[in-house]
Amino acid sequence: MRQSGKARSEAFSDGVIAVAITLLVLDLHVYVDGHGSLARQLRDQWPTYAAYVVTFFVIGVIWVNHHSLMMLVDNVDRTLLFYNLLLLLAVTTMPFATSVLADYLRVGGADARLAVTLYGAVSELMAIAFTLMLHRMIHAGLIIFPVDRTQSRRALQRFGLGLAVYPVITVIGLWSPPVMLGLYALQTAYYLFDQAPILGNTIVVGPPAGQQTPQ
Repeated sequence: MRQSGKARSEAFSDGVIAVAITLLVLDLHVYVDGHGSLARQLRDQWPTYAAYVVTFFVIGVIWVNHHSLMMLVDNVDRTLLFYNLLLLLAVTTMPFATSVLADYLRVGGADARLAVTLYGAVSELMAIAFTLMLHRMIHAGLIIFPVDRTQSRRALQRFGLGLAVYPVITVIGLWSPPVMLGLYALQTAYYLFDQAPILGNTIVVGPPAGQQTPQ
């Protein structure tokens, strides 16, 4: 039953994330007549393509890290499920925030700054939800093996780095949205690597050393 609850949570999350990452592509389009040549359209719509690529990898890395967290837990509790829903709220909002950002990057002015703020707010919500999930897993004893205080603090600091970095990137985006997209790409590259290596090499397959397998 414990593993069943975990499996249902991960399957539901996988489905939601898959839909969100697929919705991103709906904003990629060109026109045959009345909008200039194909080359011109591709050039003029560079914000759409840049935002799409960055957000595609953002959501992709969210999926990878969500899977990594679920590998750490033995079971899920009610609080963790609600934190997971908060993460999915951020994920499902990302296609909208990406579309708004791409549209208003070309316009500039106050609307572009608001679009940057919206994108940053969604990213910060994602970071908050992920950090809450890891914190709950550690302090509610949901992780497969016990984690000491030093190890848990280090994991939370590394995994929760986005809490401090995303607002800074957003402020920079108010000045230069293209630079912001580049910084988001770098931050996503940071999360390509496991930033919550709680278990490390402690997973043991089979009985501990010196213990005989029951016959």
